[in-house]
Amino acid sequence: MIRRSRETKETRVEVALTLDGMGRGEIETGIGFFDHMLEALAKHSRMDLAIRCQGDLHVDFHHSVEDVGILLGELFHEAAFPPKGRERFGDGVVVMDEAAISCAIDLSNRPYLLFEVDLDGKIGTFDAELVEEFFRAFVSNARITCHVTQLRGKNRHHIAEATFKALALALRRALRFDERAGLPSTKGSL
Repeated sequence: MIRRSRETKETRVEVALTLDGMGRGEIETGIGFFDHMLEALAKHSRMDLAIRCQGDLHVDFHHSVEDVGILLGELFHEAAFPPKGRERFGDGVVVMDEAAISCAIDLSNRPYLLFEVDLDGKIGTFDAELVEEFFRAFVSNARITCHVTQLRGKNRHHIAEATFKALALALRRALRFDERAGLPSTKGSL
């Protein structure tokens, strides 16, 4: 397990990560829907996550969501790179009722996010657009390539949750051990 904290005028975040865990999530951000999404990410990626965030929720949820993404991405990069003996590439499609989301990733050490998911409005008190903000912060700091595509869906909750679960599934598959893989790059480095 690796741990790190990040403190700004807007937030105080603590994250602990076990890359090859059991999918345990101990999440407390003060944002109920976001906690639910992070618990789903832990469960379906099989990473163990402990996340605590105290943020300026009286302003809005943006700073907390983004700063959790930044710190989680930094820890992920520390734990996963170089991805020696790992599959490196992972993908998955997750369906939740009418919603279907595809996510494909490359543990490339090159941050790039393609996010083609139609999310706006509110999910309870949560601004749906913050899903993309989390993904951007996580992907940039994890230094991975990530393509997320909405195949279908109408219900914002289903779309958002399928998005986090699809990321989790893609991460789990990319992190799968294969001792034959060595460093999975024809260049010899990532």
